Amino acid sequence: MYRKSLYRFLWLVFLVAACTSGNNQPPSSPREDALAKKMLQGIWLDSEDEEPSFRFSGDSIFFPDTTSQPATFKVIGDTLCIEGSLSAKYPIVLHTEHNFQFKNQSDDVVKLVKSDNPDDVQYFEQRPAVAINQRQTIKRDTVIFSANERYHCYVQVNPTRQKVVKPAINDDGVEVENVYYDNSIRFSLFHGKARLYQHDFHREDFKKLVPEEFLRQSVLSDLVFLRSDNAVIVYDAILAVPDSYSSYEVEVSITYDGKMSMRIADKES
Repeated sequence: MYRKSLYRFLWLVFLVAACTSGNNQPPSSPREDALAKKMLQGIWLDSEDEEPSFRFSGDSIFFPDTTSQPATFKVIGDTLCIEGSLSAKYPIVLHTEHNFQFKNQSDDVVKLVKSDNPDDVQYFEQRPAVAINQRQTIKRDTVIFSANERYHCYVQVNPTRQKVVKPAINDDGVEVENVYYDNSIRFSLFHGKARLYQHDFHREDFKKLVPEEFLRQSVLSDLVFLRSDNAVIVYDAILAVPDSYSSYEVEVSITYDGKMSMRIADKES
């Protein structure tokens, strides 16, 4: 009798454990629509002006401008999902072999037609992004007099290959990632032939003064002479977000014995 009760008890424990284990299973991920993804492959044009908008190739979506980075995409249910550093979802309104319509982030309907011109692929060829200062090295030479002594300040702005990624909304109302290239700036202070101070400034040098989110999207754009006296020489370091009016100005002060300090300038735009 005892043995039968024990068996029943163990069987109930097994059933409860099995039910509990089943309830804890994570929900399955939504399945991607492979047919819809296949139908999207190719180049899509704006239905009104027939300007290229997107190119879907494999798992990637490409954009026709020089700064926007390709992203990955999926079609899940009635939604176009674009995944980059940020993810965005766009409800699909209409999808046929030659017509594609979806709602952008402003809830406007973007209407596209599929291109049948193979030459349209040229709009999506990967080209280098346009850098601030047009990839030109900028050099400046400033002469300063202090206590009847003559000093030379040299500034050289050098474009680099360090990428700056800035989220943006393109003409179709789709979020894209625009890529720019940062600069480094070399500053040198001379008294005659003697070099009193030299430093290569990079964007990261200003992380204690500029908010992290702003710094991540900004470019070290320039270093401009402001003023001098018998104690210090003051320059204005400009960190700017590309294609916007947002910038931080940091005053960089250098003493004649080669000591440097920084502070946020009084004016901020």
